[in-house]
Amino acid sequence: MRTRYSSAQIVLHWLVFVLVVLTYTTMDLKGAFAKGSFARELLTLTHYSLGFCVLFLMCVRLFVRAMYVTPAIKPALPQWQHCLSVTLHTIVYLTFIGLPVLGILSQYFGGHDWTMFTIRMPRSYLADLPLQKQLKTLHEWLANTGYYLIGLHAFAALWHHYGRRDNTLIRMLPGKD
Repeated sequence: MRTRYSSAQIVLHWLVFVLVVLTYTTMDLKGAFAKGSFARELLTLTHYSLGFCVLFLMCVRLFVRAMYVTPAIKPALPQWQHCLSVTLHTIVYLTFIGLPVLGILSQYFGGHDWTMFTIRMPRSYLADLPLQKQLKTLHEWLANTGYYLIGLHAFAALWHHYGRRDNTLIRMLPGKD
C-alpha cells in the first residue's frame, strides 16, 4: 500500500494552492488601481482566468482522487478526527469548485461583455442584475471564508506533523517515498 499520495495528486494539490493564492492576490491588488485603468482591467482578466484554472484543476483533482486509494495516516486517527477530516476536505473541495462557478454565473447574469483568457465569454442577453448581485455577494462571502479554510487546512497539516507526529503532511509533500 502506498504511503504517499500519487505524484499527480501532489502536483495538482500544490498547483491549485499556487493558483488560489494568485487568484486571491489579483483581487487584493485590483483595488490599488483606478477603475478603467489598464492595470485594473488586466488584474480582473487574470482573476477570471486563474479562477477558471482553479475550477478546471479541482475537477481534475476529483477525477484523479477517485483513481487512487488514499494512503493511510500512521498512526491511525481516532474515528471522530477521521470524520472531521473528511468533512473539512469536502468543504474545501466544494468551496474551491463553487467559488469560480459563482463568479462565472455572476458575470454571465451581469449582462455586460467579459473575457477570460482574452476570449469573449457568453453573457445573458436579459441581464438579471438582482441575481447577479446575489451571486457576486455569495462569491465574495465564500472567498472570504476560503481564507479561513486555507488557514485551518495549513494549521491542521502542521498540527498533525508537529503535534500528533503522524504522516499526514508527509503524504502530500513532493519527494520520494
